[in-house]
Amino acid sequence: MAESKSQERNHDKMEKMIEHTRDLEELLEQMEKNTVHANCLAFNLVAIQTNPDLTNAMKHLEDAFLRCKEKMEKKWQELLME
Repeated sequence: MAESKSQERNHDKMEKMIEHTRDLEELLEQMEKNTVHANCLAFNLVAIQTNPDLTNAMKHLEDAFLRCKEKMEKKWQELLME
């Protein structure tokens, strides 16, 4: 009987260990994604600082996007009114 309880405890410990391992793997994967994202942001920052034309182009694209978004919202409101 004692051997059975010992096996159950070992099984429970093993399940917890596996669960913790999965949690750690998920955390590691998220850290890797965050690292890649941070590297991309740093690269973009350096590119923008070293090329002023890129900054102007990005501003132009942002303005165009906002105008397009505004028009789409107006069209959407018009469709809802009909």
